[in-house]
Amino acid sequence: MNTDVAITHSDAQRSHEQRGSHRQSTMQKVIAENVKALVEQLERGQSAALTAYLAAMARFHNYSFGNILSIAFHKPDATHVAGVRTWNELGRFVLKGQKGIPILAPVISQKRKQEVQPEAVEGKPRPIVIGFRRVYVFDISQTEGAELPEPAKVTGEVGDFEERLLGFVSQQGISVEYSDRIAPAQGMSIGGKIILLPGMSKAEEFSTLTHEVSHEMLHRAERRTMTTKTVRETEAEAIAFIVSQAIGLNAATASADYISLYHGNPELLAESLSVIQQASSEILSALLAEEHSEEQLAKAS
Repeated sequence: MNTDVAITHSDAQRSHEQRGSHRQSTMQKVIAENVKALVEQLERGQSAALTAYLAAMARFHNYSFGNILSIAFHKPDATHVAGVRTWNELGRFVLKGQKGIPILAPVISQKRKQEVQPEAVEGKPRPIVIGFRRVYVFDISQTEGAELPEPAKVTGEVGDFEERLLGFVSQQGISVEYSDRIAPAQGMSIGGKIILLPGMSKAEEFSTLTHEVSHEMLHRAERRTMTTKTVRETEAEAIAFIVSQAIGLNAATASADYISLYHGNPELLAESLSVIQQASSEILSALLAEEHSEEQLAKAS
């Protein structure tokens, strides 16, 4: 056995683990700081703060959990964010005196050939994340210049998003039925099956279906025994709120309901917000896949 190689491999592995640990601690520190700030707002009676965070998840579902928290904390009304260079490329310029919104951006490097893992293609260096650095983005309201093209939006109408949601539900192996017998409940899920109350408006049905599929995604295994019914219902309602807002529905919500999500426990709040963001992002990725495909085709043409 070549001990020099063994030692080198061991050192490289330890260095890799240390970098990974540092990256994780950086992200967790940012998340903890923002969750602490949110808890302080809630304890001061500013219950709308949590609704603002959920609304940010609807607008920025492709962003990481930590960066969504940072955007929502520093500028709750943000709708479109980008760095200075991107805004300049779009013909817009940051207004003088505006403060940027801090987020974490990955630092990318190329793996040296001798460190390439089996999954690398043909032994070529592959990009890896070696850390994170703080960068600043600005909301469109902080800029001026050329008008941006308005994306197609659904305002109060579900359109074909319900069919897409039903397709997503089916892909999860979940059946959907309608029955008057569940009244006065609008929906219920019983493990692999969702039952909806017939006769609801399209918007109500969409929101209810999102709520129930959220239960199926989050609350049918270990998490069910680890959380209270209040937390589970609040998480499902939060996801319905995020998804409904993201497709343009007027998703009214009672901010006070969300205070029960954490009961003064910042760790529970952070965990719930994380699973809410992950589940809503998964649903929205499926619902908006067609729009993203059309955008790519338009750019290519």
